[in-house]
Amino acid sequence: MLRRRAGRVALTGRTRTLLAVAATLAALGPLGWFWQASLLPSSYSVLDMGQIDPGRPGPAAHQHGGPAIGVDQLIADDGPADVALTLIARAATIPLGGGPAFDGYTFNGTSPGPTIRAELGQLVEVRLVNESVPAGITLHWHGVDVPNAADGVAGVTQDTVRPGAEYTYRFRVNQVGTFWYHSHQVAHEQVARGLFGALVITPPGGVGRDEVAAVHLYGGQRTINGQPGDLRVDTAPGERVRVRLINTDNGPMPIWVSGASYRLLAVDGSELHEPGPVDGTALELTAGARADLEIAAPAAGARVELSGVAVVLGPPGTAPTPTRRPDRDLDLLTYGAPAALPFDPAAATRSFDYVIGRRPGFVDGLPGMWWTINGRMYPDVPMFMVSTGDIVRMRVRNESGEVHPMHLHGHHAVVLARDGVPATGSPWWADSLNVRDGETYDIAFRADNPGLWMDHCHQLKHAAEGLVAHVMYEGVTTPYRIGGPNVPE
Repeated sequence: MLRRRAGRVALTGRTRTLLAVAATLAALGPLGWFWQASLLPSSYSVLDMGQIDPGRPGPAAHQHGGPAIGVDQLIADDGPADVALTLIARAATIPLGGGPAFDGYTFNGTSPGPTIRAELGQLVEVRLVNESVPAGITLHWHGVDVPNAADGVAGVTQDTVRPGAEYTYRFRVNQVGTFWYHSHQVAHEQVARGLFGALVITPPGGVGRDEVAAVHLYGGQRTINGQPGDLRVDTAPGERVRVRLINTDNGPMPIWVSGASYRLLAVDGSELHEPGPVDGTALELTAGARADLEIAAPAAGARVELSGVAVVLGPPGTAPTPTRRPDRDLDLLTYGAPAALPFDPAAATRSFDYVIGRRPGFVDGLPGMWWTINGRMYPDVPMFMVSTGDIVRMRVRNESGEVHPMHLHGHHAVVLARDGVPATGSPWWADSLNVRDGETYDIAFRADNPGLWMDHCHQLKHAAEGLVAHVMYEGVTTPYRIGGPNVPE
């Protein structure tokens, strides 16, 4: 109540308390609304996420009607498998070459899991058995444009494989190159703890001598193929070796060669056109990406430097001297020679923006600084809608303050420009693209693989914090739901 005193209005103690409570509620009310609005249901369909973004249609824009099809129907042909194996996933202690053992997960008793090799055109069949990974597991074939049912994203293309259960993946390999497989269930934890392996696809008869080098941090211990220290590859003087480098970690990794020049033959499983010799120049390999280097090992040996470890090439007994990282970086925008593209990006039928930012807010009731896509936080993120046959352009711009290795499932995109500067070298096809803070990339791809495809940051902790969107094909549905046992990141 109010009392008039000495010509002015005085507040009683009770009134002051009520006004303070009212002011507090006025301040907290909007926060409470945002908190409530951010809460996710216990399970939900990816089809209900965010906002449908049809893009900016080009002059030849079109739509395809027809009946809906589920992702579980987008499968490989039913012929006999050319390459068949079983991968058994277990919780295990991983020995690290005499150092402290690592508490993680294995495939068939090892981490990395077995290297899978296949030849172009073969049908691959992998039976995944979860023996003891408590949160469940899936397998994603990173960089391989598999049919959508084999993409291995929990809650989107399948249910997670719980302990004691199994799931079979089938896909025909229609591209050669260096790829890898890894879990896409609680991926930020399971990949770091060892659930990954290499996949190599060659032309019939192979490509000559090659060596896989999968680089991974186990609790801060950098390894090559699961072993700390250098990987020794004995070679005859002048012998040419294709070194298949795989960055399985969350951040970019610099690579350079001591003692020899090299040629960069392929990036993300795509061969470069007329790659020239490189000397005194480093290559930055982003998270999830792969690079194939060709090195003619000299008699004195050479080292492929991998941030503290190396692949050492040379005759037995040679000990090439390590060198520091060169000051120059190889620019894939200009490396190699131009060649014709299989489509005309100027005739794109859809164009999208993918702007990465960051702002405070709530995600599923948790306050924090969260990633945004086109100004929106997860799950209210854009769903990029395409039709089969579309030529798609996308402008990826990073305004977030951190680097992001962006990974598009099911497709390879060609880089058209960076910060407005057109590409002039070999066509640069990528499925894992390093986008630094402040950078803008223009990319393009053909929508020729129907499905529901993740397009996310492969700093997997960022993906777990909401830096995830999808490319969605018209007419494609899914019976699976995110939530409960299905945790795709």
